Amino acid sequence: MSKVEVFISVDIEASGPIPGEYSMLSLGACLVDAPQRTFSVALAPISTNFEPEALAVTGLSLEELTLRGTPAEKAMADFATWVRSVCDEAESIPVFVGLNAPFDWSFVNYYFHRFTGSNPFGFSALDIKAYFMGATGCHWQDTKSSAIANLVRATLAGNHDALHDALYQAELFRLLRSNVVSTGVN
Repeated sequence: MSKVEVFISVDIEASGPIPGEYSMLSLGACLVDAPQRTFSVALAPISTNFEPEALAVTGLSLEELTLRGTPAEKAMADFATWVRSVCDEAESIPVFVGLNAPFDWSFVNYYFHRFTGSNPFGFSALDIKAYFMGATGCHWQDTKSSAIANLVRATLAGNHDALHDALYQAELFRLLRSNVVSTGVN
């Protein structure tokens, strides 16, 4: 008997392009098929490195997060607890879903392993952009969130708030999945 897959939309905001040297500053998540079930946390930075463009896009401040952000150990332990709470280990498995999942996944995976010792998602992530490309046959440069949103007629839009963007991504993936199923695209 195969386990039920629980799709969890995850978005992060970071101070730069790679984990370890730069910090994950916020994380938002929701269930794709029950988006009212959410998780959100602002994290204290683990380094002082940042790229000005990254902070400008998010509006986040390293100084503010140093004072008020949740330490990474607690943030990731809390997120792991939330993931377990929405997945019955005996009957379901969590599936990490992201828009440009390789970026978000790299930070989440790094933080889980560094601060909790393991990643409840295992070792893979589902990328909405790649799913869209496979479903439509479009070119990679045509996989922008705006193109997906136009096709599926999304009501939300991204704004670089991790929880809001997780909800947006969940809507895109939910609508894209139902569109692929209803049109018979495999």
